[in-house]
Amino acid sequence: MNQQQTADIPDTLIAQLDVAENIPAMRKLRIRSYELLGLTPDATVVDVGCGAGRAVAEMDEQGARAVGIDPAERMINLATERWPGADFRVADAYELPFVDAAVHGYRADKVYHALDDPARAIGEARRVLSPGGRIVLVGQDWDTFLIDADDPALTRTIVHARADMISAPRIVRRLRHLLQEAGFADVTVEVHAAVSTGATMLPVLADIAAKVQSVGAISEAQAKSWVAEQEERARDDRLFFALPMFITAATRP
Repeated sequence: MNQQQTADIPDTLIAQLDVAENIPAMRKLRIRSYELLGLTPDATVVDVGCGAGRAVAEMDEQGARAVGIDPAERMINLATERWPGADFRVADAYELPFVDAAVHGYRADKVYHALDDPARAIGEARRVLSPGGRIVLVGQDWDTFLIDADDPALTRTIVHARADMISAPRIVRRLRHLLQEAGFADVTVEVHAAVSTGATMLPVLADIAAKVQSVGAISEAQAKSWVAEQEERARDDRLFFALPMFITAATRP
């Protein structure tokens, strides 16, 4: 979803996000992102693209004063429903509702690939961060989904075609440079792999195939066959889907 678009969020996307959040590797990734933020009691931290708000609630539990930002009103309403008492606001990554140097931490998880101008968002992050404040960006490279399948050529077609539907599918490769250009210091990059071997990710794989078919990159028959194979693999405990996740962190001087 482009941050400039606030169209209705489908139930299927919310369900997929909920599934992803509960994968053990993704829970560990969130915890690592909080460590890199260096959360301290009463520190103000903004979670950009907060979705249904789990990270905001978890950071509040650690004593921070977290603010969740999302451009989609439905997501903010859902987050408020799930985590009453937490601070959620409708806004996008380009115009954060803070004065200069107002926050101690800035976090964005699986957001920057959906932005049409990531450099502008980083500039806005620098504006709202106080000196010494930390920025932590979590995301995937959409060209590096690792999926075992009988037809590797078709699988490559599916993965790359899905990546081509994203605003900035390979942004994680550029974030270190963009942060340096924006004047951030102590830039680090970590890679963490999330591996799924059961049926949990079948809806995600089916959604990828359906989206790629919708733009004509593969036929309906190819999509059905590929998804059927993944379903069979899940039944036989042969499914393998690995997602390298990148955490890029830096300090505002």
